[in-house]
Amino acid sequence: MSNAVTARIADGVCAIPAEAWDACAGRDNPFVSHAFLSILERSGSARARTGWQPIPILIDGADGQPAAIAPAYAKSHSQGEYVFDHAWADAWERAGGSYYPKL
Repeated sequence: MSNAVTARIADGVCAIPAEAWDACAGRDNPFVSHAFLSILERSGSARARTGWQPIPILIDGADGQPAAIAPAYAKSHSQGEYVFDHAWADAWERAGGSYYPKL
């Protein structure tokens, strides 16, 4: 057994066993539960095509088991932000660029 702690990124919440996720997330906040986050993935709401690629971060302890888990998403657009950049996107499109990914 190694004393090393390892950080890794998973291919989504669904790739992590619910028991391991919930043991780290706890039961106080349903919005970080495996059940809630995995539904977002399975429904197609959180996926690369919608601009929300799930990339949960795991910290594995010395025993190789998850000691900490955090939901994380790689965003490919700025939709859903407090400050929108529609003017920049419009200017880029008018200049011939493709600001939004083709779905």
